[in-house]
Amino acid sequence: MATVLGRLITKNNHQVIQVTSRNIAHAKMLGDELGAAYTDYNGPLDHSASMYIIAVSDMAIHECVQHYNIHDKLVVHTAGSVTKDVLKNTSYNYGVLYPLQSLRKEMEVIPEIPFLVDGNNEGVVKAIYEFAKTLSPDVQVMHDENRLKLHAAAVIVSNFTNHLYAIAEEFCNSEHVDFNLLKPLIMETASRIRNQSPGAVQTGPAVRKDILTLDKHLRLLANHPKLRTTYLRLTDSIMNP
Repeated sequence: MATVLGRLITKNNHQVIQVTSRNIAHAKMLGDELGAAYTDYNGPLDHSASMYIIAVSDMAIHECVQHYNIHDKLVVHTAGSVTKDVLKNTSYNYGVLYPLQSLRKEMEVIPEIPFLVDGNNEGVVKAIYEFAKTLSPDVQVMHDENRLKLHAAAVIVSNFTNHLYAIAEEFCNSEHVDFNLLKPLIMETASRIRNQSPGAVQTGPAVRKDILTLDKHLRLLANHPKLRTTYLRLTDSIMNP
């Protein structure tokens, strides 16, 4: 998160002044890349910045905020499932800058990123919104409750879907068939929902109630009980929405 967001910020003509991290080596690596000073949590914080961005995992935010008191400077976190009020003892002006995207520092190209923003007062919301608009054309103000709902949905469409790819690959490897042959299908299936509702483009034996084909698959999966259970549950969900 910190690496990709740092790259996006500098790409859009903002200056990253300082990088801080629990691990000084990590801080140095990113600081060197972004042309910024660096320190660990015990080092001095540069108080000249206009905004302080806490770009750590959801679980690490509580630990991170204990190290800083930024008074009236604007501070934001980037988490989808954490309330903005976790920052209330860090600054008088705080909020959220949540990139609704799966980000990895190995990315060669930064993908399209919608941003969901929030703040503890109207002025903060306006400042974060205007900053986010310099990073992406797709910015929405969204409070904690709805942001958490979208975060849960994001886990389903991204993490759960990728897990299905992983167990399908494991199945293909164990059955000595080429998983790579499925990749064009994966890309085509994902591309269909750009302009259509997923429910409207659902295909497969379950939506057709093709009991004969479903039975063949279940017999084939008899030696893969965990995958068979997953297949059954998803089939039932499609057949009985």
